[in-house]
Amino acid sequence: MPVSTDPAFPGRVIVTVPYKPRAWAKQLHSSLARFAALVLHRRAGKTTAVINHHQRYATDDGLERRRLLHLRPDLTERQLTELVNPPGGRHYGHVMPARNQAKLVVWDKLKFYARDIPGIKVNESELLIKYPRGHKLQLFGADDPDALRGPAFSGLSFDEYSQQPRNIFSEVLSKALADHLGYAIFLGTIKGKDHLYLTHEAAKSSPDWFALWQDIDRSIATEDGITIQLLQQAMEDDRKLVGQGLMTQDEFDQEWYLSTDAAIQGAWYAKEMAIARQEGRITRIPIEPALPVDTDWDLGVDDSTAIVFSQSLRTGEVRIVDYYEASGEGFPHYIQVLSAKGYTYGKHYPPHDIAVRELGTGKSRKDTAAGLGLNFQPPAPPLALMDGIDAARLLLSKCWFEEHKAGKLIEALRHYRKSFNVRLSEFTGTPVHDWSSHGADAFRGLAVRHKTPRPAAKPETPYIPQTVWR
Repeated sequence: MPVSTDPAFPGRVIVTVPYKPRAWAKQLHSSLARFAALVLHRRAGKTTAVINHHQRYATDDGLERRRLLHLRPDLTERQLTELVNPPGGRHYGHVMPARNQAKLVVWDKLKFYARDIPGIKVNESELLIKYPRGHKLQLFGADDPDALRGPAFSGLSFDEYSQQPRNIFSEVLSKALADHLGYAIFLGTIKGKDHLYLTHEAAKSSPDWFALWQDIDRSIATEDGITIQLLQQAMEDDRKLVGQGLMTQDEFDQEWYLSTDAAIQGAWYAKEMAIARQEGRITRIPIEPALPVDTDWDLGVDDSTAIVFSQSLRTGEVRIVDYYEASGEGFPHYIQVLSAKGYTYGKHYPPHDIAVRELGTGKSRKDTAAGLGLNFQPPAPPLALMDGIDAARLLLSKCWFEEHKAGKLIEALRHYRKSFNVRLSEFTGTPVHDWSSHGADAFRGLAVRHKTPRPAAKPETPYIPQTVWR
């Protein structure tokens, strides 16, 4: 029977959930750290472990009390009571890249693990389960972040965080955890040095985080039973696909061994960036004092603003010496950043739409910047997307990158990729708009202005017979 009573506590019900945690998951469940970064290979049981982690907290007030006291030993009994039993109950959320993905991949799994708990209420339309004490666990999609605004959460997880907007936590949801001192878990399989990778890099040296990095070899060494058998079978099947040409070695290494150097499938500049690395053009680059530093911008409003700093030689060589990106800031912030870097600047190049005037003020962003002392060059005429991408590919063969100061741009160029049409099972000509877009768009602007216009063909001089007089 999945339900029994606890002889030590009369009236207390014990529910046995059909979940057996893997060895790595036991470490997560025993941690009381407020934040966790989990980078694991494909089929490691990440989603299953995390929704059961949430469910455990949603059904165990004592566990929540221990977590809160671990984080804040100075909490009074009254404060603890209010945090453990807030009005409307505690709210936990599991965020997938898209809501339809949450419904397709996670919803049935969540109902399975909750089905034996007496008194639960299932809300199909809201993808929500309400537990007997009034606490809730709900699924969300990162494609609709506004649906996550408002509720105060006691715990959140970001599944396949690499495929979610990198600002979904910092700008939208970090504050949603503040009221209840809630926890956050970031998990997935990395795609190169993306923002899940960077999150783990920060986590592994912080006492406030639980950090886990586990490739397939580690799982094989620590797991047992049917888990190992299934993982080994899945690996063998994928090796056969590699041999048949149906899967690349890069894909295999990325999914199973968490390779940070594997090419991103569908990436526009994968070949060019790999060659730059092989030729040693991604390295330490000192600023050349005799050359001015130019900037190329991709301007966002609610989105990120990206600035590429470069020095150009007459030979055609371009040195990417620095990169900066931020969101939610105005021109005063970026002017301050430019000043703080201390470079001797040449020209500042905007995107083509900087001259568009805002209806509210009647001023363009170019006018606004000029009023603050930042003078942009006239915008280049708009160029078709593929023409811009072709220009970027050509320029990449002449580029050198400062690997530390421009590291984020390097990864953006490696990740900037085509969207994939699932129905047709093919890549489209439309880029994925994600964290990599901003740097890639700014670089494309740099490439377009460096593109040498083809000289017009000279008309042939017509042959005119001449009479020679003798």
